[in-house]
Amino acid sequence: MKRLFLVLLMLVLPLCLRAQEPQVAVISLRGPINPVSASFLRENLAAAEKRGDRLLLVELDTPGGLDTAMREAVQAIFAAPVPVAVYVAPAGARAASAGAVIGLSADILAMAPGTNIGAAHPVGLGGKPDPVMEAKLVNDAEAYVAGIAARRGRNVDLARSMVRQSISLTAEDALKQRVIDLVAPSRQELLSSLEGRRVQRGGKEVVLHLAGARVVNHEMGTRDSILNAVSNPDVAYMLMLLGIAGIFFELAHPGVILPGVIGGISLLLSFFALQTLPVNYAGIGLILLGIILFIAEIKVVSYGMLAVGGVVSMVLGSLMLFPSPEPYLRLSWQVLAGTVAVTALFFGVVVVKVIQAHREKPITGVEGMIGSIGVADSDLVPEGKVLVRGEYWNATSEEPVRQGEKVQVVAVTGLRLTVRREEKAGARGEG
Repeated sequence: MKRLFLVLLMLVLPLCLRAQEPQVAVISLRGPINPVSASFLRENLAAAEKRGDRLLLVELDTPGGLDTAMREAVQAIFAAPVPVAVYVAPAGARAASAGAVIGLSADILAMAPGTNIGAAHPVGLGGKPDPVMEAKLVNDAEAYVAGIAARRGRNVDLARSMVRQSISLTAEDALKQRVIDLVAPSRQELLSSLEGRRVQRGGKEVVLHLAGARVVNHEMGTRDSILNAVSNPDVAYMLMLLGIAGIFFELAHPGVILPGVIGGISLLLSFFALQTLPVNYAGIGLILLGIILFIAEIKVVSYGMLAVGGVVSMVLGSLMLFPSPEPYLRLSWQVLAGTVAVTALFFGVVVVKVIQAHREKPITGVEGMIGSIGVADSDLVPEGKVLVRGEYWNATSEEPVRQGEKVQVVAVTGLRLTVRREEKAGARGEG
């Protein structure tokens, strides 16, 4: 009995000690800030208290993102139940635009050497706005960032300059200007520097005790990873075209199923992506018009005019689809050119095949029977029977035809054929 107790004690004691040791949660936000990344941050902040985390460390590298997603992330950080540290890393990373604002909202803002922060000037998603609207955007963003900097005790004037003048600072300059709290070459050195640091959380002062803390990385789940990937403008664009093509083929060939399934899934994923991106719906309309013109070219042969119109419509629609001046929120030229070229080539091949099919001699029906070669099954004087395409027909000939001679069909009247000897048909053809 005593031995069993000792065994249980040896098993349970390490678990209890492990549960009591300090724990730091680490998440990474890489790429544009969008609703998926903001949701991922919010979920981890909510779970941090349940896990007993002493600190949530956000490793950040972003060119910016959507204003709505940025504000959602800032609100989540302010309402977080545990202290939040934002670490712009590794070397070469940046916290630009929306990333700079998220960093300023954190309890602790640190940067690795060789990184930069700033350039938070707001950009209109529909292109350059009129002067009055632009002034409103800048004033709103400036007040918002200044309030965040003041709440965290950071340099308010520099924060304003990041918005109004698009100033960007290196890690060392940001530390000198009191924009960030410290510069740390690595995660381990950052956590060591934070030991005993005091932060304000919920109106109370919290002292960080991170010595010997166990660092736990929390990655995006499969669902969030997929949604984050499809929020890329290039992926959203290709999914939309794939969805349209799949639905078209399913409607053109009912019962195939696979194109319809793939098209439906792709179209729904593209709808999700489009609601997370700045979209010009005139661009979507032009792309749909281009697809319709391609389909019309197949149905109504216009000798390429409709196809040319479809290419022009698709190109213009693709250029207008994501009007943001920010590169990470625009469609890349490589994807645009490649997708339009493949789509135009595909429909071009289909159009050529349709034209060839129209020009070919019919092989079925009455038209397909004209010119067919058969054999007289009986003497035709002038009526009798012939064997054409494996079938026996009543036939009439203007001249006598003997049994066994080859004949050629020249007319079809109901179920009766009009034929003539093949030799005579050949002679006429040569003449």
